[in-house]
Amino acid sequence: MSQTHHQNPQSFLNYWGNISEEDYYASQRIKSSKSFYTSPRGLKLFTRSWLPLPPALPRALIFMVHGYGNNISWTFQATAIFLAQMGFACFALDLEGHGGSEGLKAFVPNVDSVVHDCLSFFRFVKLNPQFQGLPAFLFGESMGGAICLLIHFADPKGFDGAILVAPMCKISDKVKPIWPIPQFLTAVARFLPSLAIVPTADLLEKSVKVEEKKIVAEMNPMRYRGKPRLGTVVELLRVTEDLSGRLGDVRLPFIVVHGDADVVTDPNVSKSLYEEAQSEDKTMKIYEGMMHSMLFGETDENVEIVRNDIVSWLNARCRGRISVDDDDDHKN
Repeated sequence: MSQTHHQNPQSFLNYWGNISEEDYYASQRIKSSKSFYTSPRGLKLFTRSWLPLPPALPRALIFMVHGYGNNISWTFQATAIFLAQMGFACFALDLEGHGGSEGLKAFVPNVDSVVHDCLSFFRFVKLNPQFQGLPAFLFGESMGGAICLLIHFADPKGFDGAILVAPMCKISDKVKPIWPIPQFLTAVARFLPSLAIVPTADLLEKSVKVEEKKIVAEMNPMRYRGKPRLGTVVELLRVTEDLSGRLGDVRLPFIVVHGDADVVTDPNVSKSLYEEAQSEDKTMKIYEGMMHSMLFGETDENVEIVRNDIVSWLNARCRGRISVDDDDDHKN
């Protein structure tokens, strides 16, 4: 999906251009809504849904988790809209300190609390009578992929599978602060956890391949542009270190997709996930030359390749569940 060829990205109201959300969703033949959900710990979280346009019935539920510094209202929507067109009901929330949700921007003091926020919201959605009996899948990009695995550990029987896109099971050594910086940051974070001083490379520059898409991604009005906060970095280092040692505990069906040119998260750890996971149903796709942002930042041709692999995987696990208005254009 590339609307940037015929418009000036600097004037974009939304990532797709200046058409309103309502008109754009209608043009894409999907239904979308947004609201706020209050988590059990009292945090007000911004949420969105993207569903097949009635009278089509959803084939499955997909619960989506974005990455660090990102949010669900800009380029992240591209994948959700596509999946809704394919007959899947998608739901997502801005994590604590991200997008329209409460919290200090890009401050994630406790990932376990974020995991329970997500799990609470996803369970709330599943209570809706119109979704009873539908398969439920997790979808996570980067940090969101790690959170999906932690959700699986917290609720081992709650989901039918997971789509893990360049998951942050371990932070790449190419972007992780070198010794002795992590040790120093950990010490300082005990006293000043929200301080935004961690030296890192520009992740957008290292994630998005296509130059015009870098401009669109940078235009995101809710994108966090500051340096990472001490407490967030220390927490992500803790969680990913723990997670990389628990890959053998993964038991749900999954597909993991990763670009071999990714310098933000390590594709070798995705390979380890595939090898060590106890899941009987597991799939791995490593794409030559692709960077971290595979579902937006690559060429349109590459984005389509990854999308098709994901939908093929979903289709194979939702056999017999066909939307009312499915036609040949929506079949993979």
